[in-house]
Amino acid sequence: MQSSVLEKRKNDAPFRADPAASFTMPARFYTSTETYELEKEAIFYRTWHYAGHASQVTGQGSYFTTAIHEQNIFVARGRDGELRAFYNVCAHRGHELVHGTGKKNVITCPYHAWAFDFEGNLVSARNSENVAGFNKCDFALKQVRLEVFCGMIMVNLDPDAVSFAQQFKGLEDEIRHYMPSVDTLAFAQRDTFDVASNWKILVDNFLECYHCAPAHKDFVDLVDMNSYRTITHKRYSSQCAAAPRTTTSNAYSFEPGEVDFGYAGFFVWPNFTIWIYPGEANLSVLQMNPKDPARTIEYQDWFTPGGVLTPQLKEAADYQKNVLQPEDIGLCESVQRGLNSRGYNQGRFIVDHGKTELSEHAVHHFQSMVMEALGAELE
Repeated sequence: MQSSVLEKRKNDAPFRADPAASFTMPARFYTSTETYELEKEAIFYRTWHYAGHASQVTGQGSYFTTAIHEQNIFVARGRDGELRAFYNVCAHRGHELVHGTGKKNVITCPYHAWAFDFEGNLVSARNSENVAGFNKCDFALKQVRLEVFCGMIMVNLDPDAVSFAQQFKGLEDEIRHYMPSVDTLAFAQRDTFDVASNWKILVDNFLECYHCAPAHKDFVDLVDMNSYRTITHKRYSSQCAAAPRTTTSNAYSFEPGEVDFGYAGFFVWPNFTIWIYPGEANLSVLQMNPKDPARTIEYQDWFTPGGVLTPQLKEAADYQKNVLQPEDIGLCESVQRGLNSRGYNQGRFIVDHGKTELSEHAVHHFQSMVMEALGAELE
C-alpha cells in the first residue's frame, strides 16, 4: 500500500515532467516525520555520501568518523596504504569502536577489548580461545563501499550501488576544467551550521539564483550574473558564472589566480554541493545532513593547496561563513516556518525559455529525483 504522505491529495496541483508547466512539491514532503523516515531507506541508505577528504587520513592507522542518519561509519587507512570504510560497531556486543579522529595501531573496543586491524579482521578476543567453535573469521567488521573522487572520500551503504564515477559521469571533467590542480588540495577547515530547516529546503535554495539579487547583494557583485547558467545532468547539476571585470567586490578581494573564470558550483545527489570561488586555487564542500524533519546540520569543508588558508582564501571563507551562509540560513528557516502554514501547499516554478540565472529548472530536477526515490506520483 502506498504511504499516505505520498498519495496525491485533493488540493495538490500537478507536479509535471516539464518544469515550465509544473507546480512545486507539496509542503508535507518537507514537514512530515513520515517523509523523513521514508527518505532514510529510499534515499540516504542507497546513495553516495561525502565523508571527508583523503588528506585527513594520510598515515597508516589514521581514521575519522562520519554518520548517515543513525548509521555510524569510520574511514581508515590500513597498513597497506588502502582506504577502507567500516560500520563503526564492534562485532561482539555492538559498542561503538572509535570517536572523532585519530591514529591507532589497532582498533580496540572500549567495552570488552576485542581488537581489530585496519583491514577489519578480528585479531584478538579475550577468552575466546576457551570457547568451543569460536572462529575469528566470523567476526570481521562489516565493510562499507568507498571511492575517492577528486580527493573527496565517498561512501555508500548499498553494496550493490552503481559506482560513484559511473553515476556522476562528466562531473570530474567539469571540476578539473575549473580547478586543474584539484589533486594538490588538502583539508583546511570545517565550518558547522545548525539550521532550523528541512534538508531539502537547503538544497532547493542552492539550486537557483532567482533569490540572489534580492538576498545576496555581495554575491552578485562577485560574479557576472548575466553569464550565470545552471545545467542539469542525470544525477547532478552545475551552475557557473564568469568573474566580474574587477577583482574587488563587496564579498572579498582577490588577485587573478588559477580560478580566473569566475564561480562554479555543483549539486551532487542527494545532499552535497561543491563550490569553487574565483582567485587562488580552492574547493569547498557544503553538505546538508538531516537531523529531524525541521533541522539540518550543514558542514562546509574547505580544501586549499597544502591545507593552508592564505589571506585571500581566508577572506573568501569568512565571507561564506559570516555573510552568505547566514543570509541563506535565514531564508531557509523562514521557508520552513512558512511550509507549516495552512495558507500554503505548493508554488509554481519560474522557468524561462533561456534558462537564465532567474530560472528554477534545477530545483525541479532535484524535486523530481526526490519523488522518484520515494515512489510518489502526484500527476
